[in-house]
Amino acid sequence: MSRYLGSACKLCRREKEKLFLKGEKCNSNCSLDKKRGKNGPGQHGSGKSKMSDYARHLREKQKARRVYGLTEEQFSRYYHVAERMKGSTGDNLLRLLELRLDNVVFRLGFAASKKMARQTVNHGNVLVNGKKVDVPRYQVKAGDIITIPEKYKENKTIKDLIEKPALNIPSWLNFDKNKIEGSVVSEPLPGDISHPIDSQLIVEYYSK
Repeated sequence: MSRYLGSACKLCRREKEKLFLKGEKCNSNCSLDKKRGKNGPGQHGSGKSKMSDYARHLREKQKARRVYGLTEEQFSRYYHVAERMKGSTGDNLLRLLELRLDNVVFRLGFAASKKMARQTVNHGNVLVNGKKVDVPRYQVKAGDIITIPEKYKENKTIKDLIEKPALNIPSWLNFDKNKIEGSVVSEPLPGDISHPIDSQLIVEYYSK
């Protein structure tokens, strides 16, 4: 399945905000912090025309899709699943995206970015309840234990990530630094998502 292989900074410039697609690297030497980065990419990036309602809906959908690293087909599939669930479609959508295994691996601090988290899962370096899971879209649930193989715990990159003084672990996850093990305490609430996203705009986009 095709994936975007271009510049991550270009995507942030298109959305005119930091999406932290490179993790903490986005805090330093970011193009958005420079004068040129204030404009969108491309020949007409400096245009300042008023954004239509449709454009606002589209941009919010594109932002969410890029934050979680999904293709258009994958994101649309998540939306239609959320639509069939009980409750708010927007909240259901964000909950499904947050409970993806690659996102949980990133939020537990096992990876510096979501792209790295996806690669870590793909390479079979993540265990869920003691069993190897190499599918990034795998949906974790409350009570699941997420860890990494013992041999991988000695990896210098992992050690450096774990030893960072301030891991921003959300309240719906728990992390045991001594065991290098995470657990899903509960399902995430609407305010617990990894990046500010207005899910109502996405619902309105698909409702047209």
